[in-house]
Amino acid sequence: MSRATDLRAQILDLVRDYHTEAFPVRDFVPGQTPVPVSGKVFDGDEMSSLVDSGLDFWLTTGRYAASFERQLEEFLGVRHAFLCNSGSSANLLALSALTSPKLGEWALNPGDEVITVGAGFPTTVNPIIQNRLVPVFLDIELGTYDVKVDRLADAISPKTRAISMAHTLGNPFDLGAVMQLAKQHGLWVLEDNCDALGAKYKGKMTGSFGDISTVSFYPAHHITMGEGGAVMIKRAKLKPLVESFRDWGRDCWCEPGKDNTCGKRFDWQLGTLPHGYDHKYTYSHIGYNLKATDMQAAVGAAQMSKLDGFIKARNRNWQTLHDGLADLDCLIMPRATEYSEPSWFGFCVTIVPGSVAKRHELVQFLDSRKIATRQLFGGNLLRQPAYAGIEHRVVGDLTNADIVTEQTFWLGVYPGLTDEMLDYVISCVREYVADPAGSMAGIA
Repeated sequence: MSRATDLRAQILDLVRDYHTEAFPVRDFVPGQTPVPVSGKVFDGDEMSSLVDSGLDFWLTTGRYAASFERQLEEFLGVRHAFLCNSGSSANLLALSALTSPKLGEWALNPGDEVITVGAGFPTTVNPIIQNRLVPVFLDIELGTYDVKVDRLADAISPKTRAISMAHTLGNPFDLGAVMQLAKQHGLWVLEDNCDALGAKYKGKMTGSFGDISTVSFYPAHHITMGEGGAVMIKRAKLKPLVESFRDWGRDCWCEPGKDNTCGKRFDWQLGTLPHGYDHKYTYSHIGYNLKATDMQAAVGAAQMSKLDGFIKARNRNWQTLHDGLADLDCLIMPRATEYSEPSWFGFCVTIVPGSVAKRHELVQFLDSRKIATRQLFGGNLLRQPAYAGIEHRVVGDLTNADIVTEQTFWLGVYPGLTDEMLDYVISCVREYVADPAGSMAGIA
């Protein structure tokens, strides 16, 4: 093996050299160099880790996944973390786990209600619908873009069993109010932490408050493994349920490549199966195969050492944009939720309704200058074609969700943006606001 070990070391050294040559730092040219809203930030560490995993040729979940899961548990202060193939799958696994018959009277059943918000990313809400539960939509605040907490109590009905909401663009929702309501009414809490890894509320990490939480590792997020996500668990009884739904729905909890972890693989009797039916092929849930590969986990594991720096860069970039645009009266500036320390995913602004500035014009103008923008995800989801006719309840109105649909967009703050890029973004926004008609004159 010494020859193989030497070759591996040479290969990994060459990979680092390759990164230096293939991905050089390039000068920023205003109006020519794209300014994206997000992107992966990596170096030779990630490429070397990826290739190291590939040389193992262990193509499913393995040693890197186990290491990455332990790092996540330590970082977030949770009992268990389970990798999966996306943040959207993580939301599906988390919500589905709460429907397990093994939870007895605490299991969510078809027709039960889950409180959520009316404006956000679809896959926060989709698992509610996919599990034949009923979403109860609340409006959001402009500025924080999180739930209007004064409507939470009004949303409670005899059918209410859970709360599932995202920390929007890295800004924590009011966890004090949400957790108090959940405790008062005996509700499950699912924190969609996909956009907020590293955010804190009253000094404690988001993703560690609810019974279960999720995070995403798509390239747009705080760290990346390409595609990927994770489910974090605070309650031990949810561990085998998430694991089961992720791993085909089987009752067995053996890791890939391992057998007889329980010590009685051929001594179970479940359902109406014969005694001794192979536990590896006994299914307690209608599940999926949503595991991540070890090569993905290898990238994520290398990114973890950079996470603190990434968060600081995101927050610094957010502050730069805020300082450069805060005096513009036509823009509603984003703000942090009280008692929170956001881990910003984007810089979200809303055009003041009735002002001379128009969202659809401003984003076109910025696009013409090579500056990318994004809408606040799906806006009012009930106005999206996919949600026409779904069973749901709305508590109050969705006025702000509609304003977001018409007037809101966000700019990037990810660590790959330089001060030159941010200054250029600020100058272009100010140029449009100073003369909307003139700015649009040259755009076809």
